Amino acid sequence: MSSKKQDPQKFTNLTINEIKDYLDKFRKCVLEGRYSISQNENRQENIDFIEDYKIDTKKEHEILLGLQFDDFCYAVENDNINYADEVLYIFCKQHELDFWGTIETVDIYIKVNMIETRKGDLFSVIVSFHKRNFEIKYLFR
Repeated sequence: MSSKKQDPQKFTNLTINEIKDYLDKFRKCVLEGRYSISQNENRQENIDFIEDYKIDTKKEHEILLGLQFDDFCYAVENDNINYADEVLYIFCKQHELDFWGTIETVDIYIKVNMIETRKGDLFSVIVSFHKRNFEIKYLFR
């Protein structure tokens, strides 16, 4: 039996203010250390990206805190049926990064899941944090 949802719904009907509000909450999570970037066996692409571009916590913060409303692409239902009520927000951020001594401008694909903890605080899980590997459309550009 698959844990993947068949056709998760994609949302492109969000407003600029809704995305700005989302980013305000997200930035607060980052600033307060209430976030993590997924780096497990299913997220090798994230691990490779972080290692290849030597992304430390300072650079992570620079990229994540630099997200703007116009970096937003769309939101989508979580395709894991165990978390079907969650909505993931997809951004694509251009950033200059050091690839083994060569400075490159990279499109970074960032997929965020913001969840509420048992204490009622928000916690952000960055599910995807890697070089964009497919065409993407921005909602507000």
